[in-house]
Amino acid sequence: MPETPLTQTASQTASQTASQTVRGACPHDCPDSCAMITTVENGRATRVQGDPDHPFTAGFLCTKVNRYLERTYHPDRLLHPMRRVGQKGEGKFERVSWDEALGDIATRLLGIASGPHGPQAILPYSYAGTMGLLQGESMDRRFFHALGASQLDRTICSTAGAWGMRMTVGASIGADAEGIPSSDLVLLWGTNTLTANPHLWPFVRQARERGARVLCIDPVRTRTADQCDEWIPIRPGTDGALALAIMHVLFAEGLQDDDYLARHTLGSDQLRSRVGDYSPEVAAPITGLSADRIRSLAREYGRAKAAFIRINYGLQRHGGGAMAVRTIACLPAVTGHWRRPGGGIQLSTSGNFGFNVGALGRPDLSPPVRTINMIRLGDALTLPDAGVGGPPVQALVVYNSNPAAVAPDRNRVLAGMRRDDLFTVVLEHFQTDTADYADYVLPATTQLEHWDVMRAYGHLYATLNRPAIAPLGECKPNTQIFRDLAARMALKDPCFADDDDTLLRQALTTTDPKMATVTYDTLMEAGWARLNLPTPHVPYAEGGFPTPSGKCEFYSERMAQMGLDPLPNFTPPHEFPERVPELAAKYPLTLISSPRHQFLNTTFVNIASLRRDSEPEVALHANDAAMRGIADGVRVNVFNDRGAFSAVARVGDGVRPGVAWAPSIWWAKLTGDGHNANETTSQRLTDMGAGPVFYDNLVEVAPAE
Repeated sequence: MPETPLTQTASQTASQTASQTVRGACPHDCPDSCAMITTVENGRATRVQGDPDHPFTAGFLCTKVNRYLERTYHPDRLLHPMRRVGQKGEGKFERVSWDEALGDIATRLLGIASGPHGPQAILPYSYAGTMGLLQGESMDRRFFHALGASQLDRTICSTAGAWGMRMTVGASIGADAEGIPSSDLVLLWGTNTLTANPHLWPFVRQARERGARVLCIDPVRTRTADQCDEWIPIRPGTDGALALAIMHVLFAEGLQDDDYLARHTLGSDQLRSRVGDYSPEVAAPITGLSADRIRSLAREYGRAKAAFIRINYGLQRHGGGAMAVRTIACLPAVTGHWRRPGGGIQLSTSGNFGFNVGALGRPDLSPPVRTINMIRLGDALTLPDAGVGGPPVQALVVYNSNPAAVAPDRNRVLAGMRRDDLFTVVLEHFQTDTADYADYVLPATTQLEHWDVMRAYGHLYATLNRPAIAPLGECKPNTQIFRDLAARMALKDPCFADDDDTLLRQALTTTDPKMATVTYDTLMEAGWARLNLPTPHVPYAEGGFPTPSGKCEFYSERMAQMGLDPLPNFTPPHEFPERVPELAAKYPLTLISSPRHQFLNTTFVNIASLRRDSEPEVALHANDAAMRGIADGVRVNVFNDRGAFSAVARVGDGVRPGVAWAPSIWWAKLTGDGHNANETTSQRLTDMGAGPVFYDNLVEVAPAE
């Protein structure tokens, strides 16, 4: 075929001049999806920086990605295929050739697929180690679909919140962050913006400079809360109750927008009746906030003309998480804040992107097979019939994820991964906790070494990633590894011959009008493109919600048909102390294990400059610490019936009473005791979306012996 930009090798691209800059994209699981520029000198990347011309990236990268060269050129980088020679979990491997590794993997997988349990005994496990459409959900999906393997329900992050938004506004389409400078009130609700969404902050700062107040609603006084006008320390898992009480005040004091309610909502009378039961006095003991503070917050929100609510995925990681998001999402429709730039709510913008993911993943290749929820990996690997129905899992293929560290109920996950009869293949950059349990580890390229294309979930720009350097050692892109495996396993569909250029073109084959500006030529020339939407985009100024009714659905007939409460409500966490008093008496603290500022889930944990000789910590309120005889800086054990880990206590007023905060997620092998916070988390699921409940987790903390 004729050479195209994507069929040129990285070495060809990077050697055209002794020094050049290459446009790319941050691949990580972050709403900012930054446009990057890599400087290459004589074939080696020497600098990464944010694209100064990109309206959202605005020329800077986060603390983590600023260290991307240290990650790419790390001395522990996996550069060759490796085969296990020790016991599972020991991390002992020997180098083998690609030919030997692929041949043996293909033989083992074919043997399982043709065995008594069939190909459904093979389970892929992946998530957002890269958010790229090519390296994350194209050739890999085709491979497992054509093989007839079990499918994975990828729920570990966002599905509860996505369901809550879908049942209310219709899709993961929220307010445009570029409208925030026009906001007169900003609520950062359950989001640590400076850590998890730092490129939003310049827009927030512009709003504040124009007079907007910025409030942070969070059980933890994060670095974001410290920069806001006020920290509102809500009890974990009670955000829905607060939203109901706010709406109670809005209706009681005539702060609602009756015209918007009449024209663009469904069920406003039923909603008014429902929130009548949730006065600030009723919500106060639930939320841990005073009735006066709830009332004043409601008035401030109701009197604003364009209030922007930014929620994030932390507040939906409990048993009632989807309902919490749904309930908060009703607020801008009650007040009509959707009418104006800077008004509304944002959880995600991903629903705006119309990439042709079906053409990439080819689900049509798969016969009817079972689906296993990734949250229940521990059960799937240890219980009869995989704990979820169907045959036992005999092979696990992991890529773009580190389940031995990130999956809940870690002790059960590890018990499954230790099985001698489980064949495990891991595609990785480093020998992670998961790689230690693999039979084969295959070296994958980093973002600086392959092609990809990114959508975003915090803004409205698509970004192309060009390889800046040639793959190090014998590393291969995920797309090529799965092409090679498909060839070894004689998967005959012509789609396995598609190169990355073809995949990119397929992703862009869409009739979605929002994608009209995101073309192959535009991405090749500029590196990124905004969706075909105005700036700022005000999605529901005139209604037009993508719900069955075309309105914001306070009353959801779909939920009623699912046997669920069709109206917004407060659904408490599974381990809400008032709901489980006996368990709470034994384990009285709610553990929140949100990302550490220097980590992104378990990515970057092995970068020494980001660890800064630190160790796992747990923050406690001074009153809770005093009751347990815990002083600042002492080592403690955090535990419940599921497991335990050790940490250094940080005592103060940075968390509300009753909360323990353990910034995570550490590789267990890099902690002092070989454990991490997911020793204590459960495999229980959210109310909708079957998502995880990482912060729905009662524990006790005691001085270490």
